Amino acid sequence: MSEFILVLDEGTTSTRAMSFDAAGKLHHVAQQELTQHYPKSGWVEHDAAEIWDKTLACAREVAEKAGGAEHIACIGITNQRETVVAWDKQTGEPLCRAIVWQDRRTEPFCAELRQAGHEAEVQRRTGLLLDPYFSGTKMRWLLDNEPAVRAAAEKDTLAFGTIESWLIYKLSGGAHVSDASNASRTLLLELGGKSFDQGLCDLIGVPHAALPEVVDNAGQLAVAKADWLGREIPITGLAGDQQAATIGQACLSPGETKATYGTGAFVLTNKGADIPISNNRLLGTVLYQLDGARTYAIEGSVFVAGSLVQWLRDSLGIVEVAAETEALARSIPDSGGVTIVPALSGLGAPHWRADARGVIKGLSFASGKAELARAALEAMAHQTHDLADAFAADGAPWGTLRIDGGMSANDWMAQDLADILGLTVERPGFVETTALGTAMLAAAGAEMHSDLSAAAQAMRGELNSFTPQMAEDVRSERLARWRSALSAA
Repeated sequence: MSEFILVLDEGTTSTRAMSFDAAGKLHHVAQQELTQHYPKSGWVEHDAAEIWDKTLACAREVAEKAGGAEHIACIGITNQRETVVAWDKQTGEPLCRAIVWQDRRTEPFCAELRQAGHEAEVQRRTGLLLDPYFSGTKMRWLLDNEPAVRAAAEKDTLAFGTIESWLIYKLSGGAHVSDASNASRTLLLELGGKSFDQGLCDLIGVPHAALPEVVDNAGQLAVAKADWLGREIPITGLAGDQQAATIGQACLSPGETKATYGTGAFVLTNKGADIPISNNRLLGTVLYQLDGARTYAIEGSVFVAGSLVQWLRDSLGIVEVAAETEALARSIPDSGGVTIVPALSGLGAPHWRADARGVIKGLSFASGKAELARAALEAMAHQTHDLADAFAADGAPWGTLRIDGGMSANDWMAQDLADILGLTVERPGFVETTALGTAMLAAAGAEMHSDLSAAAQAMRGELNSFTPQMAEDVRSERLARWRSALSAA
């Protein structure tokens, strides 16, 4: 009997395969790290062939642990959004390295478009800003700077796609599709449009023929060939990682809000069927599409969250493992006046300053590992507070905040969020809600549950709550220091 949902979770720093049952219980996991390439300042690249090879290896390992492919009912895929792969439709091989969502190389082109007065119209149509974060300008850069990509475009064999699109192409042996949540992150999809828009493609300079078909987030979307796991398995759930986490937190009603703290930090509020329009430099995005009908979200994206702790670990040697930051933060009463603005790859929402760079302010001879670790964790609450103000100004105030992602397992950070935001913060017992939300979509798409709401109700687990405890004068002082340090970034 096919009782497991195989989820392929394509992160920025690793790829994982995970198996869930219809009640949302995690049974098996396999994970491999991905190589990060930094050829120039502000450039971040991945090897798409490595992503495929390691994903396949993890999928095979989990299928074996599950007792074989006959026990896998369906596949769901979630992915680092905005990362662009270019491949040849004839060979099925990548034409160059993938440009990762964090990459800032297209800022000059974005500036040209902004200076030409295009941003207001682009935002009205796509919900997005003209920023290097999004996929479309990355595609244009590859066309302009990678001869193999340009040559494939001229031969009409070029395929562009985000990571889920690349993996579906490989798994299925040629299906070229992208789900609506990922497609809405490209600058090339009008939020109310069913497919990629020719006018937006012309503006950015991307050939429409190289783009995938836009499909639902759940249903019979493609079929993985028997070559890979031993039998054909339907692919029935797809979503960008932040949309998947929002679904995994069961934010299926308008107004419900989640924040994911992974490599970056991402807050989404469900807006229902209303196409979101922001006056505070937040983003409108597709949360999910089912049977052709879309549910939307308003989003704020912070570029650096867990990657700041990774930087403390790998570049400065402040900690040996990320989990040490909680003990260090608890070992001192405060940060000793140290404040970190983690603009290591610019500032995201609501500032959108690609030229900003990181700042550590308030250092003295009394500053040590504990102060730096605590200041790094405090930066998560500070950045989230900036987003909370912007959401409220856009008419989407938060009642509670549901958090998830690897960093949210840190109890000290969860409490600090509640204190700085002045809100109840809820955290599920299983914090990897990106994978869980993908499992919910795949289960609904495979009719293991009657619909997405039923899947969420059956598969969501227990919750932990954190309520505000910080004195108002302490909170005010923290935020004042943050604003001062932010102005220096």
